[in-house]
Amino acid sequence: RLILFVIISLNTLSMDNRSNMTFITFVMFTVYILIISSNFIIVCIIMIHKNLHEPMYIFIAALLINSVLFSTVIYPKLLIDFLSDEQIISYPACLFQWFSYYWLGGSDFFLLSVMAYDRYVSICNPLKYTTIMQKITVNIFLFSAWILPACLMSVALLLNAREQICKFNLKGILCNSTILTLHCVRSRILNMYGLFVLVIFLFIPLLFILFTYARILVVSYRCRGVRRRAAQTCLPHLLVLINFSFSTAYDVLLPRLELDSPKIVRFIMTVQFVIYSPLFNPIIYGLKMRRINDHLKNFFCTMFNVS
Repeated sequence: RLILFVIISLNTLSMDNRSNMTFITFVMFTVYILIISSNFIIVCIIMIHKNLHEPMYIFIAALLINSVLFSTVIYPKLLIDFLSDEQIISYPACLFQWFSYYWLGGSDFFLLSVMAYDRYVSICNPLKYTTIMQKITVNIFLFSAWILPACLMSVALLLNAREQICKFNLKGILCNSTILTLHCVRSRILNMYGLFVLVIFLFIPLLFILFTYARILVVSYRCRGVRRRAAQTCLPHLLVLINFSFSTAYDVLLPRLELDSPKIVRFIMTVQFVIYSPLFNPIIYGLKMRRINDHLKNFFCTMFNVS
């Protein structure tokens, strides 16, 4: 049995205070509902309206589906922990949460890379766009974005499951990279493979995205006609990418560099990952993508009977 400590007793917050627990549980439950509903609404809008049946919007829908899956893996257990006297989780359940956490995170980076490539082709090679971004190409990209990270994380899962556990206190509110600190002996193979996965998940996609957006920037600078379109479609992706990159880098590198960061820092970074990112994506795409924003306005006007 793996004991999971929920780091909420920071300064004025105390898990011993029942009113604090009730308030925190209510806030987390509300956030979970907001994440599910906001992502689900935009995905449905993309599915319903034919003018959104384009590669860029399909990739956005896939990214938002990942946010829903990610939140569903994290929030139900988190809410149970807030309502329980002691926060515990079995080792297999912890490994499953850890696997899902990084599988979906890796998938997000692959999807952001595909979205950057889609914008690159659309802006830098518009005449070849329909030829390159065909339905089969989009399906291959989507399949790869979900399956490749799953395969890489499956190997990491097997390596992790083989390690002997000597510690039973997990510093965190969920099973993320801190699970590596529970092993009796730091596995060199697991560490090296983890860094390899980090390069595949994070650094290669980042370099590719930076290259594509650099090319888009050059074309936009030369041609005024594409500047506005580039800003409208690329800025949301960049905002999501920047937010996701910093939190992921901290989360993955922390246990490997053996940094003893303050509790408040660990708590803030974890909360940013489980709250800010899944809620940030639909807000950004809903506000910044003009077509989605127009359909959202129509949806809410119809819902509230606003003429």
